[in-house]
Amino acid sequence: MQNNPFQNAMTQLDKAAKIGNFNPEFIQLLREPNREIRISIPVKMDNGSIKAFEGYRVEYNNALGPYKGGIRYHHDTDINEVKALAFWMALKCAVAGIPMGGGKGGITVDPKELSKGELERLSRGWVSRLSDILGPHKDVPAPDVNTTPEIMSWMADEFEKITGDKTRATFTGKPLENGGSEGRGPATGLGGFCVFEALQKKLNLPDKCIVAIQGFGNVGSNAARIFTENGHKVIAVSDANGAILNENGLDIAALEIYKKENETLKGFTGSKEITNLELLALPCDVLVPAAFENQITESNAKDVKAKVILELANGPTTPEADEILYKMNVAIIPDILANSGGVTVSCFEWEQNLKGEHWSEEQVNQKLRPLLDDASTKIFDISRKVNTDLRLGAFILALERIQEKMYK
Repeated sequence: MQNNPFQNAMTQLDKAAKIGNFNPEFIQLLREPNREIRISIPVKMDNGSIKAFEGYRVEYNNALGPYKGGIRYHHDTDINEVKALAFWMALKCAVAGIPMGGGKGGITVDPKELSKGELERLSRGWVSRLSDILGPHKDVPAPDVNTTPEIMSWMADEFEKITGDKTRATFTGKPLENGGSEGRGPATGLGGFCVFEALQKKLNLPDKCIVAIQGFGNVGSNAARIFTENGHKVIAVSDANGAILNENGLDIAALEIYKKENETLKGFTGSKEITNLELLALPCDVLVPAAFENQITESNAKDVKAKVILELANGPTTPEADEILYKMNVAIIPDILANSGGVTVSCFEWEQNLKGEHWSEEQVNQKLRPLLDDASTKIFDISRKVNTDLRLGAFILALERIQEKMYK
């Protein structure tokens, strides 16, 4: 990777350490995960051959509770990306105020190149290699990029076979009929919208905003739908193949159907094709990166014309870009706050599984919003108090909560 995400994460940590009141020993401890594991997963392919895939699990910090974090299937996934994501997850859980620590997993693979049977054997292989470190009170994985409720179901089943644990609480993001939670699908997008609403007036945004969204997977498409349903205008979205723009606003409901049928955004009625880079530079009120890390960098930050960036992806803005945007008065609502709705509802799923309960979507959302409202207000107040940006405000809140637990 051109930008090492873990180096970016440590740069962010160093910045926060300089302005917060932290024990230097604590900051030093947070520079490395508690444990990082690389595994080789042999998979019998459909043609009878055996192929080995590289897998990972990083358990970063569990001061606040069991390690928690998604499993990413991507051909670019490597240990530095997984370490960064595990670190951010530890902070994200602390920001959201949930009893979870930070972890992350992954496999270096393009899942589109595997048959369904190969994908299932790979997923079960990841669990069998790591079953001794996983568990409802030890480490609770979840979906991430390219991992679905079905994959989580295979994993939960494999873990139950190996350990006999029947709570189903070790894996979250499962299908509803298999112990999943109502509201988990839209949780990251909805959580981002809750945070946006909590900060909208504080950041001097208009009542109805013009929005551009990079990414149209689960998170981006849900965010687009929720913004549109609440009267905002989404003018551009993108996927891996490029972006589309309609300055009068896209019909998101129709676009979701079109994408499902055609597996592309290109050619959607009334839209024109633009590049992902052009999308990031569109004049708008809110720019929502909802794809991958390192999208807004030193080389393109100066082109951003949005008033506010709402980070629904993990690590989409590099530390160098942060500094440029801060000088340009572009407010960044950071990932560890903006996309914490997903892990919060994952935590609710874990809680429901342990208690043998099933909450309605209304109950889930009623529990979600107050947590995010509280975190948003606290972070805004910290950033103003110490005269810094929202990211460092979020880091200070998270680090204070983790340090208090580690040194009490």
